Amino acid sequence: MTGRSGRAPRIVAVADTDSYVKWAAALLGAEGEGVDAALLVLDTPLVVSDGQLRAALAGSGLPAERVERIAYAGLAARLTQLRPDAVLLGARGPLVRVLAREIAQLDPRPVLVSGLPGISIPATRKAVVYRMQCDLFVVHSRREVREFGALSARTGYAHRYALATLPFARGASATADGARGTDLVFATQAKVPAEREDRLRIARLLVAAAEADSTRRVVVKLRAAAGEHQTHLEEDGYPELLASLGPLPANLVTSTEPMRRALASAEGLVTVSSTAAIEAIAQGIPVIALDMFGVSPKLINETLADADLLAGERDVIGRRFRHPDPEWLDENYFHPPADDDWTAAVARLVARRADGSLPPREPLVRRGGALRDAWERRVALGRSDTSAAGAVAYAIGMPSRAAVRLATRARRALSRTADAGTGAIANATAERTEEAGDHVRGDADRRLRAGR
Repeated sequence: MTGRSGRAPRIVAVADTDSYVKWAAALLGAEGEGVDAALLVLDTPLVVSDGQLRAALAGSGLPAERVERIAYAGLAARLTQLRPDAVLLGARGPLVRVLAREIAQLDPRPVLVSGLPGISIPATRKAVVYRMQCDLFVVHSRREVREFGALSARTGYAHRYALATLPFARGASATADGARGTDLVFATQAKVPAEREDRLRIARLLVAAAEADSTRRVVVKLRAAAGEHQTHLEEDGYPELLASLGPLPANLVTSTEPMRRALASAEGLVTVSSTAAIEAIAQGIPVIALDMFGVSPKLINETLADADLLAGERDVIGRRFRHPDPEWLDENYFHPPADDDWTAAVARLVARRADGSLPPREPLVRRGGALRDAWERRVALGRSDTSAAGAVAYAIGMPSRAAVRLATRARRALSRTADAGTGAIANATAERTEEAGDHVRGDADRRLRAGR
């Protein structure tokens, strides 16, 4: 991809959390000399540690010297110095919205690109709305292009979508069948499943799998070491759950090494719906997607179910891993790399920006004005936002949030005393009221972690 001047376009990524830093680094690193790439790791409450950053860069193709940490207060000035043709915003939705609003004010305004770091089915309204001010939305399969396009048509939230091979699926064949290791690798997730009892059930399963064959390891691949942040809050971590079960088999271990390294010694991968399944498939490693909790959008496992990867507890203990249905591959993450069009789409947008035919996209109109903007910035950036407006908005917004939540609880309590029909109506009204209140005033704890 080259610009009008004949040089490679300069794309600067801005990312903060583990999954987004890994995604942004790999997405740009995969383009090699086709782009002049750099990565700014933004200091936020969930920013990666040095260890997480090293793991994210391992095998990404992006040299460490093209990566730097930066505080929010210095971001605009640094981007002005770098003069990127495009900025790739690799972050949770609420932070993308804040950054897009701020970066759109730069002169010259760079093309704004965003995307999601893994399996993005089902397509969600929230993912699109948070990224409305970006010029391009990158997704990773033909199915995702189709489903996000249908979502935009259905909701009226129009967007430009482009296709990029999921960077973790590059450089290997999904049909490879080389020599494998002997580890059963379990890819943990912070939010799936959500309930403690379900996560404890998985922990017990891992113990049973280790006890079934003491000569082979069961590796619990963690997303972060103790004290490190993740993109999503993990309330019931597997180290704590496993410890609650008493003495553990010696061949049951935990690991925070990069997924690429963990898979190097894997016989097979087990997960509920982690994108690590795609990474494993790319290396010819078979997978079990746990069927213990059903299939639903909430579990993000519909795509893996369509691949015929679902299996149960006995299959895990017996290590009866599965390869995906070959017909599934082309529509889901394993299309020919030649079909990728995201860099071409960026080049077209950069050219339009240069000739003045690319107007900035307007942000979604919301109630609250400047105070709302300041609240969203403070919630997304935490203490990294040192502005007076942010402090004022936070001081006003937190009591408002508490009041809305209290009123919602009261309405729900009243609804439970009504008859079934009236109760259902009241509960639906309460939920709509809560959603509206949250839309205006926000929820600091949830918004910090939420948003795809």
